[in-house]
Amino acid sequence: MDCAGLISEIKNNLPDFSAVSVLEGYPDELCIKVGRQVFKDTCVALHKILLSPVMMLFALDERKNSNKFIINCVFVGFKMGQWVTVSTDIPQEDPSFDSLAKDIYSSALFEREIREMFGIEPTGNPDLRRLSLHDEVAPSGNYPLRKDFKKIQPGRINEYKFNKVDGRGIFEIPVGPVHAGIIGPGHFRFSVAGEPIISLELRLGFTHRGVEKLFEGRRYFDAVGLAECVSGDSAFAHSLAFAQSAEKISGLIIPVQAGYLRGIFLELERIYNHVNDIGGIATDVGFSFPAAYASIIKEAILQLNNKLTGSRYLKKVNVAGGVAAGIDETKKLILFESLKSIKHDFRELVKILNSSVSFMDRVDTTGVLKRKTAEDLGMVGLAGRACGIPADLRKYFPGVYKEAKFKMATEESGDVLARLQIRFCEFEESCRLIEEFAKKLAREDDIRINPELKAGSALGYAEGWRGPVLYWLKTDSAGVIERCKIVDPSFRNWQGLSYAVLGNIVPDFPLCNKSFDLSYSGNDL
Repeated sequence: MDCAGLISEIKNNLPDFSAVSVLEGYPDELCIKVGRQVFKDTCVALHKILLSPVMMLFALDERKNSNKFIINCVFVGFKMGQWVTVSTDIPQEDPSFDSLAKDIYSSALFEREIREMFGIEPTGNPDLRRLSLHDEVAPSGNYPLRKDFKKIQPGRINEYKFNKVDGRGIFEIPVGPVHAGIIGPGHFRFSVAGEPIISLELRLGFTHRGVEKLFEGRRYFDAVGLAECVSGDSAFAHSLAFAQSAEKISGLIIPVQAGYLRGIFLELERIYNHVNDIGGIATDVGFSFPAAYASIIKEAILQLNNKLTGSRYLKKVNVAGGVAAGIDETKKLILFESLKSIKHDFRELVKILNSSVSFMDRVDTTGVLKRKTAEDLGMVGLAGRACGIPADLRKYFPGVYKEAKFKMATEESGDVLARLQIRFCEFEESCRLIEEFAKKLAREDDIRINPELKAGSALGYAEGWRGPVLYWLKTDSAGVIERCKIVDPSFRNWQGLSYAVLGNIVPDFPLCNKSFDLSYSGNDL
């Protein structure tokens, strides 16, 4: 379907098409401006036409210039190879809009976030509890992402209301937010009947840092480093999505060599995280030898990262306009030799796991997430692909991946084993892609162009190892960021974990949790 066909479909689904206009955008972005009265109908129509969850839903404070807020709702048209944004104005004297949550459940958390951060009411949303500004410590009436916000003002403190599961023999098990080890904070409230879990409610936001506010007032030259700190194990994916957004605003097309280098580093980030998760799953079933073996492989990849870039976690590599340093012939040789050893060790690790009857018994049919549930929640990334959802930005927005004939991995069962097998397949495919991209590296120069500072807005995106990392930027003519919206895949995928554990016993929760391996910091912006 092309742009004209999409507009025709929307027209057929709307009672009043006169309130809809199409704005010029980028080749991979289409923006549709609508009146507030048809905002919900337009979004519901696009959800049905594109078969897309709500990928982003966020607000902008434009009261200083035009006495209004703006709400943007972003969908992805995989078959079109385009992002579609529905935008509407919200008058400051009546900050509200019709909630999408009952028709498109994947919008629910975004609406709660808009209400919490901007004070704009999603009328009709059945759950308006706050996400990050916890009721016990942050008085109501404070809206940090409004432009006139200075600091939290004192006021009434409330108590967070957990969902209550009633019934004879039902017990609650509260876990966290402080956990053993070095993992992030999150509260998990289990309702159990005996050992089986009948409800799991998650409460996050304990590491909320006001990240989106921190971007405001910075030039996009200087903010790449901040993007790298949003979620440390996805530093490259975040910096890449941010840089792409800035490059689109400036009208810059990066050098071909920089595209190959970014592909190499993005896949290196993917494989060290995948093997880390495989080891974590082995740990959670008490299978210590493959867990230790996976740690050795991860360390080898991190050392390779350091040899190539000077950073084990691939920081200070991306810049707006390309990459900071290339891979010369000496480093290319190191890359090929290291990958050869890493692939051999990884295949041995897979053999060990697949040949263990007890291990396979623990992961098979454990933590099942059904495809319909995953679609309703808007699950993305490897967790979605493990449920049979064929969605990967590398496939539909290919860039350098098209030349390498990227192969997307999917499974159908949606259990821990499926998520494990996705990692097995993606690790092998990533190694192949790295080698393909490395063969195309011609020389070390022509890897960076300085972008021109311009006013504008654009969406940047990258398929990180968990799933799509999205950055939407708006800048002024000096390249200063006026609004930055970030969506890490963990923000939507945490909900999937709470459904995947249902019917499982409590001791299997760590196994289910590690099979998703979601980010607290990526969620708690």
